Amino acid sequence: MIKKITIDELQIGMFIHDLNCGWMEHGFLRNRFMLKAEANLVRIRELGIHELYIDTDKGLDVSQAPTEMEVEEALEQDLVQVAAEKDKPEQHETSLAEERIHARRIHNEALGLLNSLSEDIRHNRPVSLEHLDPLVDDMVASVLRNPDALMGFSRVRRLGRYQLEHGVNVSSLLVAFGQTLGLDRDSIRGLAMGGLLHDIGKAFLPASILNKPGQLTEEEFGRMRQHVADGFRIASQMPDVPKIALAIIAEHHERMDGSGYPRQRKGSEITRYGQMAGIVDVYDAITSDRVYNKALEPHEALRKLLEWSAYHFNPELVQQFIRCVGIYPLGTLVRLRSGRLGVVVETGRKGLFHPVVRVVMDANRRSYIKVQDVDLSRLGKGSEERILNAESPKDWRINPVEVLQLPS
Repeated sequence: MIKKITIDELQIGMFIHDLNCGWMEHGFLRNRFMLKAEANLVRIRELGIHELYIDTDKGLDVSQAPTEMEVEEALEQDLVQVAAEKDKPEQHETSLAEERIHARRIHNEALGLLNSLSEDIRHNRPVSLEHLDPLVDDMVASVLRNPDALMGFSRVRRLGRYQLEHGVNVSSLLVAFGQTLGLDRDSIRGLAMGGLLHDIGKAFLPASILNKPGQLTEEEFGRMRQHVADGFRIASQMPDVPKIALAIIAEHHERMDGSGYPRQRKGSEITRYGQMAGIVDVYDAITSDRVYNKALEPHEALRKLLEWSAYHFNPELVQQFIRCVGIYPLGTLVRLRSGRLGVVVETGRKGLFHPVVRVVMDANRRSYIKVQDVDLSRLGKGSEERILNAESPKDWRINPVEVLQLPS
């Protein structure tokens, strides 16, 4: 049985099922292992881990500890409550179909510019914001018109392009986050710039470290974490980089309990923008396939953010981020009351529980059906259609990214 325990309950002889820190580089070759050595116990404590999961069938038990299922059920209830507190639905200026045309161009242009910027840094060439400034303006304008368009492209991942896509995704998510919080346009622009540049210091890291599938050495850990200082140094030398962007670069790996890096800042020592960036950075990272980490589905990732907000993230901001992306974010596979399965392709006009779902399968017959977009905010009077729960795409052999790209 899988149970959740506190770090104080962890002892030699327990089988670790999940270190519960999928967003950090923890240095262990595997995430599941028998805890045999005192040195490993000490190391886990030093990582700043507060809670983790053990397999009681393979090691020692803690009788009063909650099961993994009990924890997930409680988190799901919390997630629903957070979503229910969203005060008003979004009104988009442009349709999704119309805005996707602009968003595709912006997304591709951003990937190209980040790649060029990284190459300039690697080869010690002068860097500037000359081409980045108009891109940021376009990105902000697109997200403010209809955030679903650009955020939809964040679900499309290409092999070997994680670092570039991650920068663009974090930027567009931060813009939408800033809009949800009611920030002014200049502040949102700073968020966009910070998102694009937050990992720019990784341009100095060799692929052997960035893409290493196994355990990093202590020296490699040090080099990986150096990207924060390197990125801040580079951005500080570029003219007219907004202070908000600099804060994001410097603080996106800091954590509320002081377990982050590079300065181990705590609570209010981290700017609000740094706290926002930490949440968004982790969300995009854990929903991406990495060489050392399988991607979580968006709905599951939100549960994890809620769980980690007990120690690592600002709880209020995590809740606001959930209201930003929706309890069922774009790309989530959901089951409807009618028994149909579909992928969320657009946020709803009447709140987070009523998105637009692209249905593709009859779950009861386990057979594909004619593709249709169902707007749960515009159903006829008396309709009882609604989302019952999120589903695992692997269980149904449905690829949400492919569904997102289907014509409506």
